[in-house]
Formats: sequence, structure tokens, C-alpha cells
Amino acid sequence: MTHAAHRKDTIAAVATPSGQGGVGIIRLSGAASHAIAKRLFHASSDKFSDFKPYTLHHGQLKDADGNVLDDVLTAYMPGPDSFTGEDVVEFNCHGGQAILASVLEECLNAGARLAQKGEFTLRAFLNGRMDLTQAEAVAEMIHAPTRAAAHMAQIKHSGLLGATIAELRTQLEGLRSQLCIAVDFPEEELECLSPEQLVTQSSQVRARMNELLAAVERTKAWREGALVVLAGMVNAGKSSLMNALLGRDRAIVTDVPGTTRDYIEETLDLDGLRVRLADTAGMRESDDTVELAGMTISRELMEQADLVLFVVDNSATIADENVDACLTLDPGKTIAVMNKVDCIAAEPQPWKIFKRYMFELVKVSAKTGKNLDKLTATMRARLLAGQEQPDPDELVPNARQAAALKQACTELEAMETDATGGVPYDLLGVRLETACSKLDAITGTISSDEVLNAIFDDFCIGK
Repeated sequence: MTHAAHRKDTIAAVATPSGQGGVGIIRLSGAASHAIAKRLFHASSDKFSDFKPYTLHHGQLKDADGNVLDDVLTAYMPGPDSFTGEDVVEFNCHGGQAILASVLEECLNAGARLAQKGEFTLRAFLNGRMDLTQAEAVAEMIHAPTRAAAHMAQIKHSGLLGATIAELRTQLEGLRSQLCIAVDFPEEELECLSPEQLVTQSSQVRARMNELLAAVERTKAWREGALVVLAGMVNAGKSSLMNALLGRDRAIVTDVPGTTRDYIEETLDLDGLRVRLADTAGMRESDDTVELAGMTISRELMEQADLVLFVVDNSATIADENVDACLTLDPGKTIAVMNKVDCIAAEPQPWKIFKRYMFELVKVSAKTGKNLDKLTATMRARLLAGQEQPDPDELVPNARQAAALKQACTELEAMETDATGGVPYDLLGVRLETACSKLDAITGTISSDEVLNAIFDDFCIGK
């Protein structure tokens, strides 16, 4: 997709998720939106002559042959005061896939083009309705895994992050101006920044950038959710524990060892913290190719996990495989779960191996539910590492924005070192210019087609 010139054609797409639902929306944007809507829409009121902006009109959509497509509510939002900055029409249809497909097809027959991924939001950005941080926040709101993540995205969508970045850039531009005065008018008796003053003011801007970067790591679990992996030997009760945590039967549970060959993943809500809970294939000696492949996946997931629940059967003697596994686990991201405490404990008691290797231990019964609340509380505490829910006004850059901030910080730090070492002001100005360009990339003041493609290709069609 090329963004060098703003496209003037009219686009259309389904703006609601795929599948059946009570309501489905077809959205159009572009100069022909009004004309297409007038062509397809037949009002139920005899008094209707044209669309009143920002008002829902009831009627039917009909194809070129007069066949009724659906009974709808239609809204017309003229540009520039619309989401995209262009004329926008939305048909609120019934949510069946066949209905939406037929309405969309008729919009395309009437002269619209099928929208590409994120093209509505892209047009809003290109038309100056939002900066790039706000555009990215649209996708972040849609994909937010937690209420806290949605709120953080809403803060950015309000424009607060863009305004903060613009303010930092203004401060750096002020420093550049003073350096330019010193370079361009060396003979004049003008008051210029000393190297010490330059370093002080630059470090203040860099400190604010580092505050934004610190928020990225601090809020990661809230923004992205967390991966928790159930691991351990076969028949330890991992699948039963998963079902108990989910409150329903999701994993197959039998007395036959090795039932779980692949991994099963489900979502668990830990008091507002979204967790991807993965039940993996149990570890044991095996010649079964499929089972070995499952165990390989288990090990890979354990490496990727934010937290591992290493499950051991309280009623079974500790096996050498468990001892070997303990040696490879990181106690910092592992909770030892002693399952089946409702059964008679084996001798020697398996939990002693965990005590030896300093693992945090929780004893539970997946069958009776004993201590499951303690386990979930321990999981949540470990995943958050003492961090409470983010502040309501927390500004948190996404990965792309954080990368640009890091690059800007690197340039400022290098400039401060150069200034202390007596490097000429014109060379210091180059460092400042580069730092400013990195901030411009965050808000979209300077953005290549490649950057915009990478951002908007992650959007869904219709948004």
C-alpha cells in the first residue's frame, strides 16, 4: 500500500467481527459514500428526502433490481467531522454473514472499493484527524487483553502521549536553536548555552523519556497478559488442575499416562489479569514420535513462559525425571504445585525435593479444589511481582514507540558525552537533530511508507 498521496476513492468493508450477531455494520468512507447510500437506501418514512448528519434513519437496502437486502438503520457523517475526515456512511444491518456479504457486494457494485487492513484509521491519520500514536491506540484498544490495557490505550487515543512527545521534541528543538546561534554567529556577543547547561537540559528531557520506557516493562503483564505453563511428569494431574482452574472440563483426563500429546491453551482471568494457561504434554521416557514431539513443544513453552507451574503427584514416589527437571527450572519463574494432597502421601514425601531447590510450593487438590484459591493468588502475585494495577493516567508506549524512544535517548546520551568532551556545537546539533527525528517517527510527523504499512497491516479490515 502506497501512502505518498492520499487516495480519493471510496472504500467499504464490514466493520464488525466475523460470525453471527445481532448487528453487523458496513462502513463506507470517501467522496461517493453519500451517493452510494442514497442509491441503496429506501427510507421507511415518506418525509425522508436526504440524510440528516449524525442521525439514524430507518429503512431498507435494495439492490439494483429492487430486491430487499436488509432492514437497516443508516447514519451519515459528513467530512471533515467524521472518524476518517471524509464523508462516512454506516449501515447497521442484521448480523448474519450472508446479509453483510450481500450488502457489501452491492456497495462495491455501486462504485466503492474493498478497504484494506486499517485503511479507515489510516485515512484518519492522513487527513490529520489523529497522530500516529492515536492511530496505533485504536488497534491497541481492539486487542487489549485486560481492562487496564484498554484504559492505557484510551489514554493514548486521547492524544496525551502524542502531546507529551511533541513537548519533548519542542524542548530539544529549543536546544538545537541555541546551538545554531552559537555556530552561525560566533563573532556576535550573544548569550549561548554552555556545555554544562546543554548537558543539564538534555539530561532532563532524557529522564522523562526513561520514565516512559520504564512504564513499558512495569505494565507488561497488564498490557500483554501472561503465559503460564503447566508442566511436569505424566499423570501428575496437570489436565485435572487446568480444568479445576478454569472451572470446566477443557482437557481430557484419564488414568492412562501420556493422554496429553500436544498442548492445550485457554484464557484465565486472575482478578483482572489475563493469563494464557497452557497444559503441556507430560515428561517421561518414550519411543513414541508424536509424544516426543509434544514434549519438545512443552520444553519450548516452558522457556517462553512468564510462569511455570511444575506439577508433581503427592501420592507417587519422586522420580529421577522430576529431580532432573528441577535442575533445569528457574525458581524465579516457577511455582512447585503438589497435586493430589487428598491422597495418602508417598514416602519419601515428594515436596522435599522442592524444598531442597528453593522452589515456592503450593499444595493443592485438583479433585476437591483444596487450596486452588491460594494457588491463583500466588500466581497473580508472582506474575505482577508486587506491581499493582497501573495508574489511571499512566502513559505507556508500545514496542515501536519504545524502540524510537530508546534510539532518541541513545543520541542524547552520546551528545552529552560529546559536549563534556569539547566536541564542536555543530556536531552536537547533528545528534540533537537525529533525536528529534526519532520523536517525529513516534507521532508520524515523519513516517515512511514501510513504517505505515507495518503499523496498519496489523489492523483488522473495517477499522
